Amino acid sequence: MINANVRVPTPQNEPILSHAPGTPERAELQATLKRMASEQIEIPIVIGGKRIKSNKTDTVRMPHKHSHVLATLHEADASHVEQAIQTALSVKDEWARMPFAERAAIFLRAAELLATRYRPILNASTMLGQSKTAHQAEIDAACEAIDFLRYNVHFAQELLSQQPVSPAQTWNMMDYRPLDGFVFAVAPFNFTSIAMNLAVTPALMGNVVLFKPSNTAAYSNWYVMELLREAGLPDGVINMLPGDGPTVGNPVLASPHLGGIHFTGSTPTFQSMWRTVGENIARYKQYPRLVGETGGKDFIFAHPSAADDLDALATAIVRGGYEYQGQKCSAASRIYVPESIWPKLKPRLQEMIAELRMGDITDFRNFMGAVIDEKSFKRTSSYIELAKNGGSEATILAGGEADRSEGWFIKPTLVQLSNPRHRIMQEEIFAPVVGLYVYPDAKFEETLRECDACATYALTGAVFARDRKAISTMMSELRHTAGNFYINDKPTGAVVGQQPFGGSRASGTNDKAGSMLNLVRWTSPRTIKENFVPPTRVPYPYMNP
Repeated sequence: MINANVRVPTPQNEPILSHAPGTPERAELQATLKRMASEQIEIPIVIGGKRIKSNKTDTVRMPHKHSHVLATLHEADASHVEQAIQTALSVKDEWARMPFAERAAIFLRAAELLATRYRPILNASTMLGQSKTAHQAEIDAACEAIDFLRYNVHFAQELLSQQPVSPAQTWNMMDYRPLDGFVFAVAPFNFTSIAMNLAVTPALMGNVVLFKPSNTAAYSNWYVMELLREAGLPDGVINMLPGDGPTVGNPVLASPHLGGIHFTGSTPTFQSMWRTVGENIARYKQYPRLVGETGGKDFIFAHPSAADDLDALATAIVRGGYEYQGQKCSAASRIYVPESIWPKLKPRLQEMIAELRMGDITDFRNFMGAVIDEKSFKRTSSYIELAKNGGSEATILAGGEADRSEGWFIKPTLVQLSNPRHRIMQEEIFAPVVGLYVYPDAKFEETLRECDACATYALTGAVFARDRKAISTMMSELRHTAGNFYINDKPTGAVVGQQPFGGSRASGTNDKAGSMLNLVRWTSPRTIKENFVPPTRVPYPYMNP
């Protein structure tokens, strides 16, 4: 034990490696990609540090080359869930008693391992399994994941240091306890860093975790578990349960030991989980904490004064809409452009989109890979058909083609809509299909209100303008449309410690991953008062004659 008030290292955002031709990181990543693509591994269930194989398996394939199997995934059933719950609860007290500095050291070591030896492994597994380009994998599986590890330790220390006032003769303290029971961390396919953060943040605060990765991201998530094991995380603190959502989720939500849910995924799934928790509320030993980041229908709104910055606007639309195939919760998927700038903006957008290369992500010249799986491919194709058959309401300006012969490829598609309430402007597609509405300049404020009312989501949004008064008007009218709001920038790319991430309305509980606000949700504070001079008589002075 260290008899000192220790301070964790001051965090800094991890520098983004370029992977440009001739750089050592490019050579190392390409060698790792080649090695990992040549292997076929088994991904087990992990309970109490034990690797468990099951009778039900799934195959993990490359989205951009769906004939290539990367791994056999073992899926958990209800018996595995119960085993994981009991295992987690058996180590809970010991983990909670571990001094914060020792827990912090585990995750700080994980950050350094990821910044060095594990960097090409997590990047390559994210590229191969989730069809991310080298740059998209670098900013996710490496940089953002490292930032979460370092900054969360810093935020936790700052939280623990917040203590109440102590008047004379007393000492007041705040004890930041973990939640009763366990936390259920449910991860999406699109961000390796988010999957890691969903499990690690509650664990940092002393909780034990049941971690359910997405089957389509289980390949990279398995290496996250290996990273944490090597960093020294005790067995049983985080238990990995891959598998079908209801098969794993139903027995978890039925457990009286459920202490919280840390979720990123679709709005309908989170609403269903919330509904089930409500139905079971009387059986839980505490009211479970529900933290969710769900869908988005994110916008870019341009003012006529953006006319002198058309290249910046066009770049934001193309990068914001099509990076990682539009499979970001924050991706720009509805655009509002004034009539006055549209004639010049339109050809620039078409030219930029036409230049985007799409294909195998191991070819570093490609800007895009494939959508995640066949289900996503079919759903996205249905929206393209909707646009093609939309008559005068919909005009495809770019893309509109899909090819499933080798991978789940959807060309970056831009659709102009004459109806601002068209389904493509309202529904989350989660793919490289962007809707665009051209509004009359005179209806600027009216269209701002339309942007606010159009979608049920409120995750990210961006505005472009030079006119400061217009920016002020947009910030006011669109105040509740986005939890992450950008001025003259694309609505994607939030950085831990700089832009804490999360939205409201149908986009989630807005508990801001990458900030202290999220960590507060994984504690159950206890106030302690010690009286150094306790009273010795019952009567109060006012009772004297």
